[in-house]
This record gives sequence, C-alpha cells and structure tokens, in this order.
Amino acid sequence: MARAPLLQLNDISLTFGGDPVFADLSLVVHEGDRVALVGRNGSGKSTLMKVMAGLVEPDTGNRILPPGMTVGYMEQDPDLSGFATLGDYATNALDPGEAWRVDAAAEGLKLRLDADPSEASGGERRRAALAKLLAEAPELMLLDEPTNHLDIEAIGWLEAQLKETRAGFILISHDRAFLNALTRATLWIDRGQVRRNEQGFAHFEEWRDKVWEEEDQYRHKLNRKIKAEARWAVEGISARRKRNQGRVRALGDLRAERAAMIRRQGTAAMALEEGSKSGKRVIEARGISKAFDGAVIFKPFDLRVLRGDRIAFVGPNGVGKTTLLNVLTGRLSPDTGDVRHGTNLEMAVFDQTRAALDPDATLWDSLTLDPSMAVSGASDQVMVRGQPRHVVGYLKDFLFDERQVRAPVRSLSGGEKARLLLARLMAKESNLLVLDEPTNDLDVETLDLLQDLLGDYPGTVLLVSHDRDFIDRVATTTVAMEGDGRATVYAGGWSDYRAQKAAPDPDPTTTTRPKPAPSPAPGKPASKAKSGLSYTEKHRLEELPQMIERLEAEIAKLEALLADPDLFSREPVKFRKATEALAERQKKLSTAEDEWLALEEKAEG
Repeated sequence: MARAPLLQLNDISLTFGGDPVFADLSLVVHEGDRVALVGRNGSGKSTLMKVMAGLVEPDTGNRILPPGMTVGYMEQDPDLSGFATLGDYATNALDPGEAWRVDAAAEGLKLRLDADPSEASGGERRRAALAKLLAEAPELMLLDEPTNHLDIEAIGWLEAQLKETRAGFILISHDRAFLNALTRATLWIDRGQVRRNEQGFAHFEEWRDKVWEEEDQYRHKLNRKIKAEARWAVEGISARRKRNQGRVRALGDLRAERAAMIRRQGTAAMALEEGSKSGKRVIEARGISKAFDGAVIFKPFDLRVLRGDRIAFVGPNGVGKTTLLNVLTGRLSPDTGDVRHGTNLEMAVFDQTRAALDPDATLWDSLTLDPSMAVSGASDQVMVRGQPRHVVGYLKDFLFDERQVRAPVRSLSGGEKARLLLARLMAKESNLLVLDEPTNDLDVETLDLLQDLLGDYPGTVLLVSHDRDFIDRVATTTVAMEGDGRATVYAGGWSDYRAQKAAPDPDPTTTTRPKPAPSPAPGKPASKAKSGLSYTEKHRLEELPQMIERLEAEIAKLEALLADPDLFSREPVKFRKATEALAERQKKLSTAEDEWLALEEKAEG
C-alpha cells in the first residue's frame, strides 16, 4: 500500500559563502518514515533539516507540504524571551487541556518546568524545546541531536516514545545505539549530494563503503580512459582533422568530469601518544565519600585503577559522575577516605563544558597561546607531542581549513569545538586520559577513529559518557552511580553492566579488582584469611602494600630533587646518584606491584 507523502523537496540548491551546500536536491519523506540523517560534521545536516522545517529559504527549488500537514522542528537554541518559565514556553502553542502532555514529557526528560529561562543551562533549554515538540505531536518531527544533554535514562525514555509514535521523524544523532534502535531508512549527505537507503542506520557503514568502492572503481576507469585518449591526442595527430577535433573535445569533457568530482574528506589525523609509563597502580581510592549541603553524592567507596584500565562512569545527570571523577583525579578532596596516585602520572583532560575554550579567541590563539603547546619565540608553531608543528598544518589534521584558523571559537559548531578540544588534548603526551562526555557532537567517522585510538592507547582511560555503544566498545569496567549514594563496579561495558544488574547486587564496596590492605594493627586479627597461599606468601602479601607505599614516597622525593633545573650543573655527582636511585626504585616498585598482583590473584582463587 502506497504511503502518503509528508514533505517533498524539489530541485533544491543552496549556497553559503560561495560553496554549494546542496545542488539539485530532491527527496520525499513519507508517512511513517523513521529516517537517520547522517554525514560528516559540516556537511549540511542541520541546514538540510532547517530547509525541511521551512526555516531556511533555498536559492532555487521548492518545498511542498500537503494541506493541513504539520512539521515540528526541535530548535538547538530556542528563543525563550518573553516566557516566565520553561513550562510557559513549552505549553505556549497548546490548548489548556493538553498541557498534561508537557508534564509527561518533562518527567521523562527530567526537565524543571518552573525554571527561569534566563537562568536555564543550554541543556535545559534544549530539553524544553524537545518537550514542546513531543507535546505538540506534529505529523513529522525533525530532531537535531535530541540526545545531547540527556542522560542514559532519559535517552531510554525518549527511545521508547519514538518507538510508539505514529508520526514520521528524521533524526540527526551521534548515538549509534539510539539510531540503530529507531531508524528504518538513512539519508546520507556527502559532498553536497543526498543519497537515500531503505535500510536503517545499522546498515549505513556497509552501504557507505560499497558506494565509495564503486566511486573509486569509476574514478580509476575514468583515469585510464583519459590516459588512453591523451596518448591518442599526441600520437594520432595524422588522422583527419575533423575526427581529431571531436576526440580532443571529448578528452576535454573527460578531464572536466574528473575535475568536477569532489574528493572525499579524509578522517581527522588524530593520534595519541603515551608519555613516560605510569606505575602499575594508577589510582587507589579507599573509603572515599562526598556530600554537598547535606546531599550525599556517594557513600564510602573503594576503587583501584590499574595501568591500562578503561573505566566508564555511568548514571543519571546530576548524580555525581563528574564529582567522583574530580575526587579520583585530585581536583576535589573527599570528605572521608583518601586517594593515592601512582608514580609518573601525566594527565590530559577533556572537559564536557568546553570551559577550556575561550569563545572570543581564534582557533589559532586557542593553540598557540596554550602554555602547554606554545613554542618559545614562534607565534606560528605549536608543540605536538614533543615536536614543533605549524599551527595551520596541525589544525588541518583535525579537518579545519585555512579560512577557519582566524575565526573565533564561538563560530564553530558543536562537533568542531569537540575536534578543537581533541586537538589540544592530543598534542600532549599522557598516560592518563580523563574524558568527560567526549562523544557529544562528533560524527560517526570521528567517533570510530577515537574509539580505535583509545583501544590502542597504552595508558589508562577514565570516561564519563551517555553513549551506550561507545561505552560498550571502549570500557573494560563500568562504575554505575544510580542516585542512591552507591557507586557500584561492574566488569565490562554498558551491556555487561545491564546484564549483571539483573543478578543480585554486589557488595557496593567491592571492586572488580582486589585491593591491597594494610597489615592488621598489633593485637588485632586479620579481617580475612587468604585461601590458596602458603604461610610465607600470606606474610609477603601483608608486607607488600607498605613496601609499595614506601617506594612511592621515595620516588616522589627523588623526582622533586631532580626537578631542580640547576642540580646537574651545581652538583653533578648528586644528580647522577639521584638519577640512579630513581631508576632503581622505579624498577623495585614495578617488581613489587607485579608480585602483589600475582599473590592477590592467587589468593582470590
């Protein structure tokens, strides 16, 4: 049975700043369509959606809506002026008897309807726009990154709502799990051309790669044909002139066709490089807790982070994931307990608030004026993993063009700001990456590359994310914070956590890795006998934590001594002895940590 069209675009062309965004674009959206709209950052996804919504007028072509058809667009930055509360904005177009729809959406999206728009965060404003759209229930919904600023619970609620709706919808999202669950067709914007595939996003990569393979084969054949015709043009000049001129014109046409073929944009040339290797024990947290104004963020909690771990922190917005991350990394002190860091930590941080970026600074200044990247005496160079690079060349690695390098940061899209932050992060050598919502606004190809880089990264990763697919692909351990003050550790990623959660809850103070405990105080029995160990091994296991702590303290003192830049010239003998002592203690520390881990694993059976 034929489905009725909801929206039709005919021969749409649009140009911004001299470059065509679309040319001769035609497409139809039908009743019941559930479409993923995908493409690289900057390819025109949001622009196309605004053309569909009637908010951007094309240069040529027309937009056709059947009589009485309603199209709703979720605004990225809604105009809330004139409204006393977010609820007033969201219910503005509804009859009083339909206001309950906004209440229902606000509950699922965790939106405070009584919030003052002037004090609302960007995430609250976007959620108000989403609640407004859902409540108005148009026949066609245009959703541009609806999961940004939603936690995993709210994403699950929205996913359930969209599965049940009879309306058609088009989705732009970086959340693979969300797109896989909801879409039945895919629109792909690639170099100004919009292609449609009657399969959901789950089949996008296979389809894209096939299209590119066919394109490469055609380009190869075209190049061979041009080469053959060019050889004829040189060697066959003795033929009749009329025939010659026809083939010469045909050769010119072939060359023009090749010149008109737009090269695909490559992936960002991102790279991570580990600095000096950290100790095996990266972070040891014992009995840590935190509360603000009487509200418990997390109860006493133990966590051990070992070199090479990839730990994801999940839970609702506002539950305290970033707070726990800040306590573990030493940026915030716990109320109880203590956090100890291992040796040689070199930390690099990706901040979800983009606070590290000055909106009024240019991209050029954002790199060259960063003290950690500045090259002394060179205003056009940045230090990238110990090597100077020209700032424009380095920005090109992250898919910025020369016209953007002098533009202000505020002019960038969300995805471009994320890439700029990654450029700063990846210029530094590190062995501990702290990533707070790194996936927001990134396109699929950049997400794939980031995932691969984290997989090959020899250091340690602490990750806060609401992207279920990304967590599954990256995390080896998941710390779940569910709003009751508990932080519970599960082995594996998001899917593993959900499967284990169905089983009886583990002890909230137990981690997936053993933790070294100090020897019992004199006169007190050990809290638990270790099975599988000889008497000598048990005694050794009790001694090792104190030995590790002593070695770490000695290493810290030696590193502080060697940090004196004049020590070598002032006291060369002392410098040499301190250097040798540092290497010796680092070797002993590594051996002690290996021995302790082996004994703990044996003791745990």
